[in-house]
Amino acid sequence: MLHYLACRPDGFYVDATVGDGGHAEAICERLTADGRLIGIDWDDAALKRAGERLARFGERVTLIREDYTRLEALLKEAGYSAVDGILIDLGASTIQLMDPGRGFSFHREGELDMRMDRRRSLTAKIIINEYPVDKLAEIFFRYGEERWSKRIAEAVARKREQKGPIADSRQLAEIVKEAIPARYRRRGGHPARRVFQALRLAVNSELENIAAVLPQAVKCLVPKGRICIISYHSLEDRLIKRYFREQATGCSCSPRMPCVCGGEAVLKVLTSRAVKPSNEEVKSNPRARSARIRAAERKKTALRKEGE
Repeated sequence: MLHYLACRPDGFYVDATVGDGGHAEAICERLTADGRLIGIDWDDAALKRAGERLARFGERVTLIREDYTRLEALLKEAGYSAVDGILIDLGASTIQLMDPGRGFSFHREGELDMRMDRRRSLTAKIIINEYPVDKLAEIFFRYGEERWSKRIAEAVARKREQKGPIADSRQLAEIVKEAIPARYRRRGGHPARRVFQALRLAVNSELENIAAVLPQAVKCLVPKGRICIISYHSLEDRLIKRYFREQATGCSCSPRMPCVCGGEAVLKVLTSRAVKPSNEEVKSNPRARSARIRAAERKKTALRKEGE
């Protein structure tokens, strides 16, 4: 995957979702003392683990606890407005998913939290217990593409009215499972998978964040600078694919209609279609099965380091 970044030994790179530091470590191993990496993450626990993992690289690494939607501002604050490469991995880490206190997993009992950044106020528990039926159904359908969204939303509302607040992830998973017709429960993994995906995206505004960071990332690349994004479901991948296409053609018009905008191409797409993991990768890491990689290279002139 990192070969898409084509890391230069003296280059400057951003891991905008540094997580536990695995990808950042692989990038740093390709850098000399003149190379630099900024790692960004909004999860304080993940950032702490990344700091321990990357400590051996010393001043080559700067870690920032922040939302990547402030990418351009963060780079300027660090003294840069142009970089050689940007990596964005949109998946939650195994540690996050396995932690019952975070509420991400439908397999474990834990409080319905789902915040990546625990400084935020909105939680999955608030959504499940306070949102009206129509709003719940909208979230389940929009962010989870859940066929039974209305039926599940109605089941959630009945349960909280009859039994009180829905407190933990295992309880919610059972409600979802019971709401889906029996003959459909055995298809496509756990019946609650799409609902939990939808809640995580809604709590963290993840699709909106992707839409916000993409223009900043492209703007902050030097000529020939590269961006590589790993997504894990169709909503994310669709958004990235569409943006890359627009920037590579200079056109935001419908592909079914003649171009009328007269835009200019900014990107060269390096992956003609989303790259999927090999069988060997999936065997060693089953969670990688749904990963999709898209990469692109900047064509036009970008801003340089402050003062240059």
